[in-house]
Amino acid sequence: MSAAPRSNAPGPLATNRKARHEYTILESWEAGIELTGGEVKSCRAGQASLNEAYADFKNGELYVLSMRIQPYAAARSGFAAHDPDRPKKILMHRKELDRIAGLVQLKGHTLLPLKLYLARGRIKLELGLGKGKQLYDKRETLKRKTAAREAARGDA
Repeated sequence: MSAAPRSNAPGPLATNRKARHEYTILESWEAGIELTGGEVKSCRAGQASLNEAYADFKNGELYVLSMRIQPYAAARSGFAAHDPDRPKKILMHRKELDRIAGLVQLKGHTLLPLKLYLARGRIKLELGLGKGKQLYDKRETLKRKTAAREAARGDA
């Protein structure tokens, strides 16, 4: 019995699982994120958390707020010394930022980080434009998921 072939692409470094439950994701973008050296090493070690994180504009630039990256444990003090909850700048083209700024102005819409992952050796962030779900929407989504899971189990 042989093991399944492994892919070279690792999974995401961090995901925001609550975002897809609490919000309907209307659109998503890939963006770069400005990190320090210790933050990069800590992200690669899986020490990043997107729970409770959101993106917002400050002075015309987009930042991720409440994204927690633990200080890198294996480093000497000084190299990895950073505030775990500091705002992190999102790197995108100006046209994209202007378009996103207009979409976020709509009532009930917010910008959420969905996933932190490696792409071409760089840490990227998947941002999603979310519209808040009502309780009945959440129940409906859960019913559809359960029905699909049971149908798949019946086929197997």
